[in-house]
Amino acid sequence: MNTFDQSKFNNKVAVVTGGSSGIGRAAAIHLAKLGAKICLMDIKEENAEKVKKEIEEFQGEAIIVDVDLSDYKRVKEGINKAIEKWGRLDIVFANAGINGVLAPIENLNPEDWDKTIHTNLKGTFLTVKYAIPKMKENGGSIIITSSINGSRVFSTSGMSAYSTSKAGQVAFAKMAALELAQYKIRVNVICPGAIETNIGKNTKKTPEVKKIEIPVKYPKGSQPLEHGPGKPEQVAKLVSFLASDESSHISGTEIFIDGAESLL
Repeated sequence: MNTFDQSKFNNKVAVVTGGSSGIGRAAAIHLAKLGAKICLMDIKEENAEKVKKEIEEFQGEAIIVDVDLSDYKRVKEGINKAIEKWGRLDIVFANAGINGVLAPIENLNPEDWDKTIHTNLKGTFLTVKYAIPKMKENGGSIIITSSINGSRVFSTSGMSAYSTSKAGQVAFAKMAALELAQYKIRVNVICPGAIETNIGKNTKKTPEVKKIEIPVKYPKGSQPLEHGPGKPEQVAKLVSFLASDESSHISGTEIFIDGAESLL
């Protein structure tokens, strides 16, 4: 029997991209525990199936949609499947992304640049674009996962493509917040620092990166808070706050969740 308080998002529908692992997984489960119905949009269906089963174990509802975020047709179809299933759309967590290839700018292949930009920035644009028509009916909340890279931190070697995509997400969120305010749709962006996820599996460092590494000596390591890197579950709680009416007057804002890491 479900013992979670489902009053916060009772009957609300949430689309979560990149929901099969890391921050996306934690957010999907947390939103489901609070009553939201979850559409997991991801290309890693096997891992997404595990998340779906976890949600169903506490009598939550979830569906899986196989989506390549750089393909507008598949993104549109994915959003429509959530709407066809539940008839509404209230929350969008545009979270999916990759680190991509880390290389000096002169060594970075155009194809690798495009893949990072298309997945992270274009994918966010497409997710929001196709969610808007249905969200305009009742309003809602859009949360975008950016990063401290590209907003506060520019010293991570080889991350020119990644940081550019993440900076673009912040600008996009602010433009969208003003444009969609008339429909009672709020748009915010979260900027995590080091979080214990498996995004490193999508990262490829070229040998040339070592040549441009920036030497920085941090006091007591790279994490000011003694507990070290953040947990996906900590980010999930921020996502649920921004998705809820508790943050009804917050829109067009980037929120850093990095334990003060980016202030060093």
